[in-house]
Amino acid sequence: MIESDEGGAEFWDARYSESERIWSGDPNTALVREVAGLRPGTALDLGCGEGADTIWLAQRGWRVTATDISAVALERATRHAEEAGVADAVEWQRADLSVSFPDGEFDLVSAHYLHSPGDLPREEILRRAASTVAAGGVLLIVGHAGPAPWEPTAHEGVPLPTPQEVLDALDLPPGGWEVQRCEEFERAQNDPEGRPATRTDNVLRVRRLPA
Repeated sequence: MIESDEGGAEFWDARYSESERIWSGDPNTALVREVAGLRPGTALDLGCGEGADTIWLAQRGWRVTATDISAVALERATRHAEEAGVADAVEWQRADLSVSFPDGEFDLVSAHYLHSPGDLPREEILRRAASTVAAGGVLLIVGHAGPAPWEPTAHEGVPLPTPQEVLDALDLPPGGWEVQRCEEFERAQNDPEGRPATRTDNVLRVRRLPA
């Protein structure tokens, strides 16, 4: 168990305590598209929330280390993994990634929507994430390009960098990485009233080249 910052933990515990399910329970669209063709190995899911991405990976043969700052989210994710029959393929860690980071190297490191109010050193965390990618492995970073159309004031004060800005901030060593995708994309998402809408996100996929 990794100690977590109580301020961030309290915020996210309260957020997840608002209802029995905050997210859809489906894996993120970009994860499915970008990872479906990869050979399963070890994966690190940063900010795993209620566990949908982790469970999807485990069901496809990945052995996953899944982290989140919220004990409420992790308890829920653990239960969902048990119900899906993949509990043995997952190691759950409560972590404040600004303080400490999971040990090891991984064939896939996935960070989806790693946005948070407050002082989150996102660039530093993502650089640390890159350092844990094994030779031949993939770092996948997905984020919001802007607020949802039904909530234009959402994410005020939270940096939402472009894919190129994310890539530049990683400061990857020349010749050591292959940029496989760096772009914005549109995805369908229902608004709080259940009406279909479209929002724009961004994706960065880079592969560490074998030595």
